[in-house]
Amino acid sequence: MKPLSIIVPVYRVEKYIRSCVESIFRQGLPDSDFEVILVNDGTPDNSMDIIQDIINAHQNIIVINQQNQGLSVARNNGMKRASGEYILFVDSDDLLIDNSLSAILDYAVRSKADLVVADFLKMDDEKLRNHTVNIPVATRSGETESKSGHELLLEQNPRHFYVWRTLHNRSFLSENHISFIPGIFFEDNPFTHECYLKAVKCLRVHIPIYIYRVGHPSITSSINKAKGMDFATAIAKTWELSKMDGLTHNIRLKVQNNAFELFSVLVYGLSHEMKNPAERIAILEHFKKTAPDLQFTNSTKQRLVNYGFQRIPRTYMALRVIYGLAFEKFVHQWKKRKKSV
Repeated sequence: MKPLSIIVPVYRVEKYIRSCVESIFRQGLPDSDFEVILVNDGTPDNSMDIIQDIINAHQNIIVINQQNQGLSVARNNGMKRASGEYILFVDSDDLLIDNSLSAILDYAVRSKADLVVADFLKMDDEKLRNHTVNIPVATRSGETESKSGHELLLEQNPRHFYVWRTLHNRSFLSENHISFIPGIFFEDNPFTHECYLKAVKCLRVHIPIYIYRVGHPSITSSINKAKGMDFATAIAKTWELSKMDGLTHNIRLKVQNNAFELFSVLVYGLSHEMKNPAERIAILEHFKKTAPDLQFTNSTKQRLVNYGFQRIPRTYMALRVIYGLAFEKFVHQWKKRKKSV
């Protein structure tokens, strides 16, 4: 069994896929220590042709071809094929930081941790073009901390629950029947919440391993009705996890508050990016149907928001749109005054 399986779904990424796969092979790891599972999710462009020479050059690359079924199914199918002790998910428009994985993998294999959570960087295309991204791996004491999954849950920002920053023990995922919800975007949050809730032994490693490419079109860069529905489903599934047996009050509260924070992100997207009022309401109604017993009640703010979207959704969304426009106008005027000083 190899120590590591790296799963890379491929769909419409011909501009980025080569740099992504090349970064995987700049980790200071021999090919015998890892396998790369490329899941061709029925991509209609030249993504697979662009990396065919890399595929031919390495015996540790496995290609799965499937009809387009979305990122969740691609990742799930990659997990079914994986044979590594640990699994790392890499999005095909992002990169791994050079020579960063070897130390992380060593920590994982020696500790037998359920999860090893590392750091990441956000960079746009301009920064990537103008900077050499090769961060030396630190070896100072204190760079790793032993944590439980519940401790990670309590300290992590739910907006940073990205699966690609974590090495997942394959046996842990299998034994706990953890997989991605098929057919939706924004699947990282319920998946990562479930991992944190069920993991016993974890490592928090303060080493960046991943570059999250921002500022280009992606499945999460804008919202429409379909994505709004999916985000609502992901939030509802996250809320459902708060009902797991055996959770302490603090953990249950944290999951519920995380769901509220994600709901706030959804409402912000609906009020700032979606112009059709009927579609906004349809997404809120879908959310209520998906989580019929959901009630945000852990603070005054939550209770006010809960009343708005549960009882008067049209008025609530109209007020959010008005507030958003007023806030944007204020920010614009403030920036204009600041420039004139």
